[in-house]
Parts: sequence; C-alpha cells; structure tokens
Amino acid sequence: MKRLILGTVVALSALTAAGAAEAKGCIKGAIVGGIAGHYAGHHGFAGAAAGCAVGRMRANAKARAADQQAIQPAGVR
Repeated sequence: MKRLILGTVVALSALTAAGAAEAKGCIKGAIVGGIAGHYAGHHGFAGAAAGCAVGRMRANAKARAADQQAIQPAGVR
C-alpha cells in the first residue's frame, strides 16, 4: 500500500511539473503502460515510462498527419 501511495505521489508530481504541450499522449500511455507493467511482473514504472514514450510518438504522428492533410488543397487526394 505504501508503494502505491508513493507511486501515485511521484506520478502526480511529474504530471504537474510537465508542460501541457509535452504531455500530449503521454498521460494516457503512461496509465495504460503502468497498469500493463504492473500485471506483467510488477514493472509498473518501466511500463509507465514506455507507455508515455509510445503515447507521445503516436500523438506526434497524428499531429503530423493532420498537418499534412491541412496543407493539401481540398480537391487533391
């Protein structure tokens, strides 16, 4: 129980310290990765870090795709 409270405090302090622009996709990925890591051998922190990285990568890819679609004229596809 003590580790859960400590992990929650660490995660919340990291979320408040990070800027909103950098956290896009990271929060959702960290939550999913942390839960998956916890159930796959009690590696919640490693799962959260990997989930954050994957979440940011997917959010950046989605943003790039939206930018590319906005640049193209409406009639060209």
